[in-house]
Amino acid sequence: MQTELTPEEKSKDVFFERLAELSEEMVAKHGKDFSMGALVLAARWIAENRIGQLKTN
Repeated sequence: MQTELTPEEKSKDVFFERLAELSEEMVAKHGKDFSMGALVLAARWIAENRIGQLKTN
């Protein structure tokens, strides 16, 4: 028995698809190490609530 995805699940699937495409593009242009580092750094910024903050000097 297969159930239909909820709107939230559909939305998350779209984001996973976009993330996969971006990851593949980064690997192709800059290699695995850069790509993994960038994704880990992004995860760290999310964990630290730094997404969307402007950098001030």
